[in-house]
Amino acid sequence: MSTGYELGQPDRVTVGTIGPLGERVFFLQVREGRQMVTMKVEKQQVAALAAYLGRLLRDLARPAELPTGAELELEEFGEPDFVVGTIGVTYDEAVDRVMLVAEEIDRSELAEEDPLSAEPEGSSARLAMTREQAAALAIRGTQLVESGRPPCPLCGYPLDPRGHACPRTNGNTAPLI
Repeated sequence: MSTGYELGQPDRVTVGTIGPLGERVFFLQVREGRQMVTMKVEKQQVAALAAYLGRLLRDLARPAELPTGAELELEEFGEPDFVVGTIGVTYDEAVDRVMLVAEEIDRSELAEEDPLSAEPEGSSARLAMTREQAAALAIRGTQLVESGRPPCPLCGYPLDPRGHACPRTNGNTAPLI
């Protein structure tokens, strides 16, 4: 079922993870009043979003007090509302809001495999964050991404304490943490 979520004045916007290092699942969560939308995202999407928001906010007036602590923790939820495929961000100067659009992963490939299993359109969420919410999201996203496993100095893939089969060494020598 395709759903469009419009969150013009969200009370909270956050990103968080569930699971141990190496197996974490990332979520973008937005609450406006009684409505809560939880979207599954990739770690790379969180990293790119945090970096872009940081660059965007650098050119704007300094945000006031940022949300912190418990305000940025994920709220309990069952299943995510949808899996994000694309994220778009822009700044609307007229309303002084950072506009974020998250669209569901493209289901057209599924339609080719099994036309009955896929819907023609995916879900989407549009939200208008304050500069404070955007700055807190950028900081939290960066912290979560950087708190993960360190990258291999040769290939950039995440290192396990046991090492990994590094493609740059043809799997012969596993770099260790």
